Amino acid sequence: MMSEGEEKRGGLDTEAQEADQARAGEEEDDAGSPFDHPAFLPVLLWGLALWFGYDGWFNENIEAVSFNRYGFAVLCALGAWFTFQAVRDARRNDTPPDVGG
Repeated sequence: MMSEGEEKRGGLDTEAQEADQARAGEEEDDAGSPFDHPAFLPVLLWGLALWFGYDGWFNENIEAVSFNRYGFAVLCALGAWFTFQAVRDARRNDTPPDVGG
């Protein structure tokens, strides 16, 4: 036979499990953040690469040309890497990323 303390503890464990399940159900219903989208980081990096590329090669009124050219190269490399990772993860999950909502 269980003691009174064990019964209370068992009841608390059950309540905690029910609360965890309720929270898990709420989390599934919540809409995801745009920051959670697998294409967010690659799009951000490619956008910054375009900006740096424009300033590095086409904008004649800028003083930090070499900074923008090196930044362009680094951002292109990172953009390519994270694009590859996002595509690979999407193919692995057999679900293409949700495009356009």
